[in-house]
Amino acid sequence: MRHFTAATLLMGATLAASMPVLAEGDLTRRPEKLPDLVLGTEDNRYLLSQKQYELETGKSYKLKIISSGQTEYALKAPEFFTSIFLRKVEAGDMEIKAVMLTELEFEQEGEAEIYFVPIKPGAFEFYAEGLEEKGMEGVFNVR
Repeated sequence: MRHFTAATLLMGATLAASMPVLAEGDLTRRPEKLPDLVLGTEDNRYLLSQKQYELETGKSYKLKIISSGQTEYALKAPEFFTSIFLRKVEAGDMEIKAVMLTELEFEQEGEAEIYFVPIKPGAFEFYAEGLEEKGMEGVFNVR
């Protein structure tokens, strides 16, 4: 009888572990607004307004990225972009629905807002390509 009880418990635990976990509500709605990420200023074209962001997996965020237009900026975050659920990107009068980002390139003054949910914890670097040595790099810390 003990063997049957242990086997029953093991089977019950296996079934419970294989059941999907359901979240309440839509995780992509009501995003938390992060501090704007400003690329360059009139006084310093290589100034990055934020060097670090603290995020949580499963939480919705929106991040506005603003280019001062002082030079061309190609914002990259390869590992971060592959570890988020990207809901949309808004730029100008456009709303872009995509599965993933590779980079956001600003050839002149402008802004884009990304809406996303981090799905993987870690420390993910972001940078303006070719301008890292000028201090245009930071990190997304996701816990």
